[in-house]
Amino acid sequence: MAKPGCFNAATALILTLLLLPLGTAQANYLDNAEVRSFIKSFTKKHGGSASELGNLFGHAKQQTGVLESIAKPAERTHTWATYRPIFLTAKRIKEGKEFWDRHEELLNRAEKKFGVPPAIIVGIIGVETYYGRITGRHPVFDSLTTLAFDYPPRSKFFRSELEHFLLLAREENFNPTEVIGSYAGAMGYPQFISSSYRRYAIDFDGDNKRDLRSNIADAVGSIANYFQHHGWQKNKPVSQQVLIRDNRYKMLVKKSLKPSITAAQLAAAGISLQQPTKGKHTVLALAGQNGPQLWVTHENFYVITRYNHSHLYAMAVHQLGQEIAKKRTQSKLGNGPSQ
Repeated sequence: MAKPGCFNAATALILTLLLLPLGTAQANYLDNAEVRSFIKSFTKKHGGSASELGNLFGHAKQQTGVLESIAKPAERTHTWATYRPIFLTAKRIKEGKEFWDRHEELLNRAEKKFGVPPAIIVGIIGVETYYGRITGRHPVFDSLTTLAFDYPPRSKFFRSELEHFLLLAREENFNPTEVIGSYAGAMGYPQFISSSYRRYAIDFDGDNKRDLRSNIADAVGSIANYFQHHGWQKNKPVSQQVLIRDNRYKMLVKKSLKPSITAAQLAAAGISLQQPTKGKHTVLALAGQNGPQLWVTHENFYVITRYNHSHLYAMAVHQLGQEIAKKRTQSKLGNGPSQ
């Protein structure tokens, strides 16, 4: 939520589009003094050719579609009732089982090394890119340039990501103009932004490369590495739905997703857990398809929100993984279709 007196996303987008010359997509980014300053700062810090960077920015194209998308992310426009059906479909669950079956050995190796279960890794890839099928359609360099210099609310963040992207291209030896990703510059199977790519991506198949765009082994290992670094607790619960007995739970619902509620506070609000756990909790009230839902989430749920800060996203990842695991179990027991 925007603070009073600050631009919000919609205001920034309207102003940006109004300032564009009528009938033209953009001006040359090299005409922007802030771009020239970025080039100067980058080469001073990291070396390299200012003329080569200038050539890159001189050919960059402003992505108006990116500005429109970032002003209305799905997690802000949906309730759980409308968000869940996007990802918890029979087809996505079926294809998730097939993906898991195909890469079972790899997923098990990642779990053994990092303690992160296959259900979470498959859930992430299933929500992020439909198991690698949808990895984005935007030129990452152009998207980050647009957001870094034409989107005031988050220009500082995206200039940092642009810097990381250019360094990543240098480190991994790829052409920055050829990489395609999401409107926010996320890449590959796991949709890592550039800073996360540099910090958490690993070579998980021993070929001396970190390739999240076409190497599923590196993608699986990197997701597991990311979760381990953010505090995933092996064999600990993620969330559990609880009964709504009265309105006392409302005093425990907070904006922050970081666990802060004790078991005693849950009990005082009339909330009982089927699986009592140590540590602190978060209480979420969701608008479900059949009415209000009350969830108690744990530290591992919070870890999922470090990947994407939306509680809807985290719930979708967890439940998709659970449904895929259930389908695999049914198939092994002969209680359901094998595919």
